[in-house]
Formats: sequence, structure tokens, C-alpha cells
Amino acid sequence: MGENNIFRIKSVTQFYEAIGKERPSHPLIGVLDVTDLEMSDEQAEMYKAIKMTSDLYSIILKDGSCGMQYGRNKYDFEEGVLQFIAPNQIVSSNDSQTPSSYGFFLVFHPDLIRNFDLGKRIKKYNFFNYGVHEALHLSKKEENTLIETVNNIKEELRMNIDKHSQEVLVTNIQLLLNYSQRFYERQFITRTNSSSDVVSKVEELIQEFYAQKLHLQQGTPSPEYFAKKVNYSNTYLSDLLKKETGKSTKDHIDEHIIELAKVDLAQSEKTINEIAYDLGFNYPHYFSRLFKKKTGESPNVYRSQFLN
Repeated sequence: MGENNIFRIKSVTQFYEAIGKERPSHPLIGVLDVTDLEMSDEQAEMYKAIKMTSDLYSIILKDGSCGMQYGRNKYDFEEGVLQFIAPNQIVSSNDSQTPSSYGFFLVFHPDLIRNFDLGKRIKKYNFFNYGVHEALHLSKKEENTLIETVNNIKEELRMNIDKHSQEVLVTNIQLLLNYSQRFYERQFITRTNSSSDVVSKVEELIQEFYAQKLHLQQGTPSPEYFAKKVNYSNTYLSDLLKKETGKSTKDHIDEHIIELAKVDLAQSEKTINEIAYDLGFNYPHYFSRLFKKKTGESPNVYRSQFLN
């Protein structure tokens, strides 16, 4: 057991041993049927109070009625639910969950993909940093597509390891992730009404933050601040906003700051430094740099057009 009661899994083999399964056929990747992962009452009690983390990537498909907690949102589909867990994330068991009637549990170590293009690209699959309630909800057709890809991985693992094994496995993992990326984009689209509500709410929260002059005590707000306010992970909220508006959470914050700055530059006699401090910047040159980045000109040049 690690510090603060956190149990750490360092390898695929250790993961298999922890859940009472035989050693995997490949040391860097394994696929299990979720119906084989049901714990005994004794195991459930043992793990209930334990937080876990690992060095592995995990991709888990469960049926939509398995009792997992995904927030209070009404979702588009009631079939499969796909969840992604990146290395070093902290997870804990939930004794309110009921077993899934079908699905897969795919785990792989970063060493499997390190010498391939996927090793460089995997950080771009933002859904590994989404929260549990932001899981991918699949149609039956989408679900079957992913299961077929995982079945290809399972079939490869049944064969003897040779010089082509790793490339075949990595190719199928990348295919699985690319399909997931496509299906997440579909999910953003099919939830466009609720997504529009979130966009409006974030814009309202940004306006309120500055109207209440919270920036004078807290400084420039972070994207994480607003993500917590709307009960999303920072990464999911930013991706949602980009899909709806083409701009990230930080872009929305920065644009509001620039609009406030433009009013002061055009209508007040404050110095650039005073405007920067009034907007919550500890260092005025950060403000000037942001203003030029967003407008293409310095605060002084922008102000000059309003001088008589």
C-alpha cells in the first residue's frame, strides 16, 4: 500500500494479479471481459476504502445500465458507455455499482506505444482527461465497431509473439482511439442544446466574476475555476466550448478581459499599468503581451486612435 492509502499498479501483470487473474499473454497489454471482473463480497469490502492509481492506460466498455455514476445528465444512448483512464489518475471503487452484463477492459503500458507514432500522439486524445460523468455514450452501431476492433486485439494476443505483434497491437489501439475521437465529436453534436446552455452559462459566469470584482482578490481566473462551476472537467469543458464556438475556455476569459480593457483604454485616463492592475494582473507586461496577442496592436497604439 502506498502513501495516503493509495494502491499503485505498475504493470499489466501486477494488475492481473491484483484482480486474481492468470498472468497476461503479453507483458505490456491485456484485454479482459468485464463480466469476469465481478469481485467477491470479501474483495469488494477490501477495495472499498482504497484509492488506486496506475502506470497504465485503461479503456473500459460497460453497458449503460450497470449502475455506474455518470452525473445527473440525461444521455443520448442507453447502450454502451466507454470510459478512459490515463496513467497516474486516482480512481476509487463505488460499492453502489452493479456488474455490467457485457463489455471489455483494455489495459496497456506506455512502453507498448513508446516507439510508435501513437506514443507521441496519445496526449492529443483529450478524453483520457475527462471525468467519469463525461464518458462516451455509444449507439449500438458505434459499440459494435469498437468491440470488433478490440476483438482484433484479443485475436492477436492469442497468437505467438513475433516481430510484427507490437505494430499490429498498436495499430488497433490507435484505430480504437480514432473511432472514439469521432464518436465523441458526435456526442458533442447530439447534445448541442445542452452544450449551448453550458456556453451561455460560462459566459455569464465570466461576466459575473468581473462584475463582482473577484479578480481584484483572486487575480485572473483559471479555466479550472469555471469548469468546477459547471461541474465539468477542465479538458471536457474546453473541448465542448471549442466545438460550439471555436474557442477554448481560456480564449473566452481572455476575450472578456480584452473587451474590458478596450473600454478603459478608450474612455478613461488611467495609465496602462493602472488598467492592468485593475484587471487583476500582477505584472502589467503580461497584460500588454495578451492585448497585443489578441488585437495585433499594443494598448498604447489602440488608445491613440481615441485621442483628439
